[in-house]
Amino acid sequence: MTAAVNLVKLCVGVESVDELRQWQEARAAQRAADGIDPRPRHITRAWPKQADALLDGGSLYWVFKGLILARQKVVALEEKIGEDGIRRCALILDPELIRTVPQPRRPFQGWRYLNGLDAPADLDDDTQTDNMPPELMAELAEIGVL
Repeated sequence: MTAAVNLVKLCVGVESVDELRQWQEARAAQRAADGIDPRPRHITRAWPKQADALLDGGSLYWVFKGLILARQKVVALEEKIGEDGIRRCALILDPELIRTVPQPRRPFQGWRYLNGLDAPADLDDDTQTDNMPPELMAELAEIGVL
């Protein structure tokens, strides 16, 4: 059995999972009002070479301040031609943001593949960690408490 193929991406310009959720909800409402598919999307320059494996249960894992803290399932890929005429890939995401056990990640550009076996586990109940600093959550995860 092979593990799912996922992507990991820095969440630039957003400080927290809650802020990303609010931004995506506001954007979805505007898109719906404009008669456009309201699902969240992330536009990237590169088309994933492992697209079929990604669409077979893969997720986009979001990195906030050096820690993976959440993920969203990738439900579709769409071609997007920019105003500059360059072909890009729109990662269409499930609206549900799933919090994960914090996992440190060094800065990088673009996105990277993340093997399912290396991906952080989902948090069972995020209410107990809502007000906990991500750095503390990462330390607790490292010693096996989360």
